[in-house]
Amino acid sequence: LLIDNVEELLPVVYTPTVGEACQKYGSIYRRPQGLYISLKDKGKILEVLKNWPERSIQVIVVTDGERILGLGDLGCQGMGIPVGKLSLYTALGGVRPSACLPITIDVGTNNETLLNDEFYIGLRQRRATGEEYHELLEEFMTAVKQNYGEKVLIQFEDFANHNAFDLLAKYNKSHLVFNDDIQGTASVVLAGLLAALKVVGGTLADHTYLFLGAGEAGTGIADLIALEMSKQTDAPIDECRKKIWLVDSKGLIVESRKESLQHFKKPWAHEHEPLKTLLEAVESIRPTVLIGTSGVGRTFTKEVIQAMASFNEKPVIFSLSNPTSHSECTAEEAYTWTQGRAVFASGSPFDPVEYEGKVFLPGQS
Repeated sequence: LLIDNVEELLPVVYTPTVGEACQKYGSIYRRPQGLYISLKDKGKILEVLKNWPERSIQVIVVTDGERILGLGDLGCQGMGIPVGKLSLYTALGGVRPSACLPITIDVGTNNETLLNDEFYIGLRQRRATGEEYHELLEEFMTAVKQNYGEKVLIQFEDFANHNAFDLLAKYNKSHLVFNDDIQGTASVVLAGLLAALKVVGGTLADHTYLFLGAGEAGTGIADLIALEMSKQTDAPIDECRKKIWLVDSKGLIVESRKESLQHFKKPWAHEHEPLKTLLEAVESIRPTVLIGTSGVGRTFTKEVIQAMASFNEKPVIFSLSNPTSHSECTAEEAYTWTQGRAVFASGSPFDPVEYEGKVFLPGQS
């Protein structure tokens, strides 16, 4: 059913429905669809893996539930994400369902609502951090390789920033690993930009990019754009990065903030006066491409979009946060506020928009 009706059913299997399913996972729980590994399994993770009935696993999608889509810490209920993602690998990638293993690592949750919910299915404790957390992950990574061999792909999904970058850096030499939020999103967005260039003209290096949101998705996309730009122009990557600006919750990322920035934001701190708001950044930097990875809905305000439209004939506007309710702006807003001139893509699907007799089909990126 899914393979034959992919486009129609994607929003049911993945965003936006999967977000709501994770929020309510405890109260709609029928049967385990994936494998749960908790702190209580420390020392016997290999045994737990051996309980899974399928032997020849090719791909594992694993989460610890700390940053599910734009919804935050959903603890053990984040299982919907690995399950949904692997359904898509079968439907779109032709991977045998039996070769896919969804895993949730349960180290607790800091979500008070869930801790007090009688139907919550996970450990009722605050999240384990530091050494305890990393020892569990280390045991898990070793056990996976022991059980399924060198070639099993381990995909990290919806980990919080502070763990995601570290885990990717720590295991990318010893294991076949991939972080979807840092790398997968980036590749799709880069593809979207290359498609957008066909409409707006110019090369990647001819454009100026402004991001709202400097987490895994934002910095991951920015890195890949800079890498591709460097490849196309033979310019050093540091030069290419100067065309890309990021705004986080404290404002524009600039040189004077460098000391207090997390390590993954540092490459994006350029010389510029400090600016507090996105609107100020748009007006000062005059980007041709605006990308939202903030996880906060309605942050591309009418003023911001109209400012983009005032100095761009065809402003490129990607509001990528999921689910739909967290999108930086809707397709309708983007087209209406730019008089139908925007090149728009979003993270979750939007219906076609009719504006002044013309129908616009928003892209999903």
